[in-house]
Parts: sequence; C-alpha cells; structure tokens
Amino acid sequence: MIDTGRNYFTTRVQPRTAGRYRKIMKTVQDDTGRRYLLLKQSEHASLVRDPRTGNECYVQNDRLESVDDVGALETAAHTVSTPVRTLVSNVHDEETLGLLVELADRGPLGVRTLLDRYDLCESDLHGRLTVLSAADLIEAVETAGERSYRLTETGETALETIRTDQDVDGTAKASADPQS
Repeated sequence: MIDTGRNYFTTRVQPRTAGRYRKIMKTVQDDTGRRYLLLKQSEHASLVRDPRTGNECYVQNDRLESVDDVGALETAAHTVSTPVRTLVSNVHDEETLGLLVELADRGPLGVRTLLDRYDLCESDLHGRLTVLSAADLIEAVETAGERSYRLTETGETALETIRTDQDVDGTAKASADPQS
C-alpha cells in the first residue's frame, strides 16, 4: 500500500484468517418445518446439521428458508428438554437448587418450616420462591392451613433428569445391585 498522506482504511483479512471466509451459523428450516443449523451454502444445495442428532447432510436450497427470529445457539439449546432448560435458566446458585431438592425429597414444605430449617432470610426465601413459581418449577399449596410449596411436574422432571446417584461429596455411590 502506498502512503499518500491520506487516511485509508483497508479491509484486508488478517494473516491468521487469510483465505478463509467468516462462517456464521444460522438457523434454517426445510419445507417440513424441521430446523437445522446452516453450515455451508452453495448455488444449489446447503450443508446443514441436525442439532438433535449431529448428523450433517446436503439439502436443496429451494427446500430451505431462513429462520431469522431464532439464533443458532438457541436452536442448539432446544435439543435439551424444556424442563431442564427451565431449570438451568432460573436456578442460578446452589442454595436455590438445594431448595428444589429439599422440596422434592421432603415437600410440600410450609414457609415457616423453610425459614426455621434453612439458613435463608425471609426476603431471600420469598425471592427464590417467586422466581421458581414464575418458572413453573414449584407451586403454592395449602398444607395444615399454612402456605406451602411443592414441585410441579416440570420441576420433578427436571430434577429427575439431572440428579445422579452420588454421595454428598460428589463421589458415586456403590450400587446396591451386585449385578451392576
């Protein structure tokens, strides 16, 4: 480049990416409504990946349309079950996860019982209960005339999916079945 004293901006590709095109994955769907991640597009066909199976195949371009309102990462996230996505999106710390586990194992539990039994202040407990209720992971019920909470079907399904058979220290428990 010759310096003529003017400020010229170049659009050259940096050496580490020279010869490559920037690939941006996006969501597409075929004429049956099945969603894929677009990997590569040519004049007549596109290489797509099924986010559920990981299988890649070519699909004719005239059978595909772009899904602009859904990003590639969101499409990939939809391979996880709805209850687990809900749990992951709304449970941001171990105390809240522990609250769900306790409700699963011992629930329904009343608000006073929760305050007496666990090291949470009233506002923290109510904040967590509100978030979990809004996410449909728990629901309010009345037990012995007191407001109590229990897991919803969504909450139960999510916990069943992510729970493992481990001791408190994280090591796997010995199986009670001698055959395994």
